[in-house]
Amino acid sequence: MRIRNSVVVVTGASSGIGRATAAALAARGAHLVLVARDADALRDVAAACTAAGAQAVVAPADVGDAEAVESAAAQAVERFGRIDAWVNAASVTQFGSLLDTPLADVRRVLEVNTMGCVHGCRAALPRMIAQRRGVVVNVSSILGVIAQPRGAAYTMSKFAIRGLGLSLRQELRLDGVRGVHVTTVLPAAIDTPIFADAANRSGRRARAIPPVYTPERVAKVVLGQIRFPRREVVAGGLLGRVFVAQHSVAPGLT
Repeated sequence: MRIRNSVVVVTGASSGIGRATAAALAARGAHLVLVARDADALRDVAAACTAAGAQAVVAPADVGDAEAVESAAAQAVERFGRIDAWVNAASVTQFGSLLDTPLADVRRVLEVNTMGCVHGCRAALPRMIAQRRGVVVNVSSILGVIAQPRGAAYTMSKFAIRGLGLSLRQELRLDGVRGVHVTTVLPAAIDTPIFADAANRSGRRARAIPPVYTPERVAKVVLGQIRFPRREVVAGGLLGRVFVAQHSVAPGLT
């Protein structure tokens, strides 16, 4: 798929990987529908995308709300006539042992990260199947392969996103659907607001948390998946790929 003049919905577009993806798409001439809860932040992103020469529509929504996500999809079709690609990048995290974490926080992580992807897929795929083309990119994590201590809810959500992609690819194949792809991106440690927020809450400086790669690096991988879809790809250079490979042969050490 060509990026220029394609219609792409990006969730979590107000910050981090979603924002970087929106900027990268705008620089390549895509038409954008930007989804996140923070309407003011979305307008800032839309203004930057417009300045880069793209058309950008703001669709404030909580991805945990299925009706709100469906409304964003309808808005995309109403404005641009179709949806060529959908990037599920909205995400929240949780730090702390499972036994100490309030259940409401566990549910919220699963609601945003996992059900947010489910809602995005259910909004995008019927439209893509009808038009016989399209790509859904679900942003998981290498923590969807390697479990993280003190972050069970986040880890569960990222494992679930990988499972969602695996199941949907099989369903599309069994239904004889051609031209529609579901891909999964597995970022390594990325320098997003999650790390800064964790540092602030723990009373540490942000640089005490060790992010490795920039959101722009993940955005480049996401755009690659839209252009040439693959089932799964690690975003994070050699270190991320080595970490995943190491886990396959020495999970205890990893």
